[in-house]
Amino acid sequence: MARQYVGIDLHRRRSVVVRMDGRGRVLSSVRIENDPLTVARTVAEAGPGAEVTFEATYGWYWLADLLEADGYRVRVAHPLAMKGMTTNRRVKTDWKDATLLADLMRMRSLPEGWIAPAEVRELRELVRYRAKLSRLLNVFKNQIHVVMAKNGVLPAAVDLLGRRGTAQLDHLELADAYTIRIESLRDMITATKREIAMLDRTIHRRLATDPGYTTIQGIDGIGRVLAAVFVAEIGDVHRFPTAEKLCSWAGVTPKHRESDKTKHQSDITKMACGPAGPEGTGSQCPSGRCRDDHRRWARPSPSPADLRLHRLGHRRGVHREDCPGRPGSSACLAWPVRRGGQRDLRPGGLHRLALRRRGTRTFRCGGALSGASRDGGAEASEASGQDRPS
Repeated sequence: MARQYVGIDLHRRRSVVVRMDGRGRVLSSVRIENDPLTVARTVAEAGPGAEVTFEATYGWYWLADLLEADGYRVRVAHPLAMKGMTTNRRVKTDWKDATLLADLMRMRSLPEGWIAPAEVRELRELVRYRAKLSRLLNVFKNQIHVVMAKNGVLPAAVDLLGRRGTAQLDHLELADAYTIRIESLRDMITATKREIAMLDRTIHRRLATDPGYTTIQGIDGIGRVLAAVFVAEIGDVHRFPTAEKLCSWAGVTPKHRESDKTKHQSDITKMACGPAGPEGTGSQCPSGRCRDDHRRWARPSPSPADLRLHRLGHRRGVHREDCPGRPGSSACLAWPVRRGGQRDLRPGGLHRLALRRRGTRTFRCGGALSGASRDGGAEASEASGQDRPS
């Protein structure tokens, strides 16, 4: 029997399964319930040795384990790369998505992700859950500051959970509603810190004999928490043949754009984390002409920065005919961009975005980017691009 290819468009309750032969002909397509027996029976129609693929979407672990246990060659498609292939399609259905997955695998063009072993996935579950609890802990602390600010109470110490901060909270005399809220937040902080300590002990016991976990802590600034993050997210480091490929996977390599004799190289990419925030902070459009409502995928800026709006007629740098502007005064500061900040910016009129970081100037016009020297002596040369008028 000739090898067949199975594409699965995975959803929470139901999925679409498409079978395809080596010539690209669709043999069957069916929508099924996400029941292990139903999935196994449907995929079994492709015969032994079939190759099965699906996107690494919400809750895909069980499907990968099920199909691998049945002896199929399982490949997981990268959701970000697949999104780039399907974003601009006029007709997008579950059937077409499953057919595209099977066809890409048949042509050996599937943007493939790594299926981590079960023990690595379990470690990631613990590490990521600890990170989420740490974020919740900061949320609870900030809410206490909010309640104090509403009542005009200044914190006696930077750390409200320290000795001085705890003494101040114990002696606060506020209205019943505010007192109840602060007491509730303090209880949740205590419970969250207890769970974080439990996770730290569990993670350390799991990694105590891991050579990578102990070795990476020799780097200044990396303790048990960050070492566990590195080990969990990288997994088997030997799957990267060189250090350069590991850096590229981690997104710490610069972005490079080259066409004819024109080359543009910007900051590190840090790609594949989530939708871009304000226009101009994501990856560049291939054409350099980006729509305001087009959401590109990139991680937030790695360092605090100021996002400013400037009239094109009053920008620094060399004027380019392909980036026309009109005279006018510079607009005021829009907002500070912090770590993890993802906010949309829809400027009125023809503007360009200026992303200014510590010690350097980086300007963006539409989807294009250009930079100035670190000492500020050299003027920024504008890259081609044009904002879309509102």
